[in-house]
Amino acid sequence: MNVRAHMSMLFHLDKCIGCHTCSVACKNLWTDRKGAEYMWWNNVETRPGTGYPTQWEDQKHYRGGWKLKDGKLRLRLHSKLGGLAKLFFNPSLPALEDYYEPFTFRYQDLFNAPAGDDQPTAIPISKITGEPIDIQTGPNWDDDLGGSGIYAKNDPSMADLPEHVRQQMVELERIVFNYVPRICNHCLNPSCVAACPSGAIYKRAEDGVVLVNENQCRAWRMCVAACPYKKVYYNWSTGKSEKCILCFPRLETGQAPACAHSCVGRIRYMGVLLYDADQIPGAALVSDDQLVEAQRAAILDPFDPAVLAAARANGIEESWISAAQNSPAYKFVVQWGLALPLHPEYRTMAMMYYIPPLSPVISVIEEELFKLDVRPEQRDFEIFERLDAARLPVQYLANLFAAGNEAPVRAALHKLLAVRTYMRRKTVDGAVDERTLALLAEAGTTLEEVEAIYRLTALPTLAERFVIPQYHREMAVEAWTDPLERKGNAGFGYVQGPARGE
Repeated sequence: MNVRAHMSMLFHLDKCIGCHTCSVACKNLWTDRKGAEYMWWNNVETRPGTGYPTQWEDQKHYRGGWKLKDGKLRLRLHSKLGGLAKLFFNPSLPALEDYYEPFTFRYQDLFNAPAGDDQPTAIPISKITGEPIDIQTGPNWDDDLGGSGIYAKNDPSMADLPEHVRQQMVELERIVFNYVPRICNHCLNPSCVAACPSGAIYKRAEDGVVLVNENQCRAWRMCVAACPYKKVYYNWSTGKSEKCILCFPRLETGQAPACAHSCVGRIRYMGVLLYDADQIPGAALVSDDQLVEAQRAAILDPFDPAVLAAARANGIEESWISAAQNSPAYKFVVQWGLALPLHPEYRTMAMMYYIPPLSPVISVIEEELFKLDVRPEQRDFEIFERLDAARLPVQYLANLFAAGNEAPVRAALHKLLAVRTYMRRKTVDGAVDERTLALLAEAGTTLEEVEAIYRLTALPTLAERFVIPQYHREMAVEAWTDPLERKGNAGFGYVQGPARGE
């Protein structure tokens, strides 16, 4: 048993309000530099939708992640020989058009325009060329466009849905959408690391954060193409790759990452997961319908004496063990089984997790009147027991979070619905009846677990949402290097900024 520790974040999608505060906090802190204008290490996507960059889930085009071939994992992007052939031309790389051309406005036109009858305007100009441009897209161009015939209809995760399900999601009375925040998943089996010819990308042993050594980066950009989530970016000014660093300078001082700390909906949780590194190859080789459970099985019980002994033997410090035992990530992912990885079929074993959203019940039209699609004998709040009457189809959520396998998604949603029904009975009726208790048993939960889920979902303190251990950076080799070199620009100018050819 090779026990290691990993800092993991999870997102409770029922609580996300799509305010983009997380994106702006990250942008202001890390990507406010020349060459990084188009980078959004954190972005919030409307689903159904095409995402950012456009249709990043279409791996037939982008060829990111891993594929299972002849019982072995192979990079979708290329073989070893194919990688050599693509060093100077890689057709799988996203182009700037797949993101957007960063722009600003010529504000001096507002002040320097000659006197006239018309109100002066600030025209948009490219931040790359400085020339006027016609803005065609942006990082959240399809924001709130559920049911759109351009964006929602072309969501790659809708490709395998039955036609009648696809049609119901775009009908006017059934349109629905939810928000999906995305950062680098800091995967256990990162394809970006495997694809890098110069070995510039690595995964830190102490907390699992995937970083780019920009002094070693040679701008091959294989990492950009190989990442199936498209969370590695190329800085056109410095000629280096950049990506989310999980705000490790903040973590090392006991602070949550900027995106999580600024979250208005308090949807983000962060904690330590202990995992068995020896199980990674086996967990990535199972069939699609077993990927979620195989990844959960690789996460270890932080209360198991055998796990604790192996963790201490591997040099994991006591504060990390204690953090793992109090980790909200462990509770949601393993103990309660509510959180799922994004697109596990990419086989990178993503370590950022999502609690799937509940959604309104479908309404139908009868005799030109709207009516909820529920049985007439049901009371209003009992409609939450009907998963198949929800506007977001379970199969669509399964395509996002379970490689198309509906079982783990249904299990999570049933438990979430049981919590909601129980709390409504308790607060509205003032009593919990036998039918509600039977519903809890059917969902595989108990009164104690339901109360704990409700408490951590609705009433968590900051210390309960973010359980961050002491880092003891004096023990790490990176303490001898400049921690600001990955930002490239801070305070009053450059601090060891990377340059082309280094």
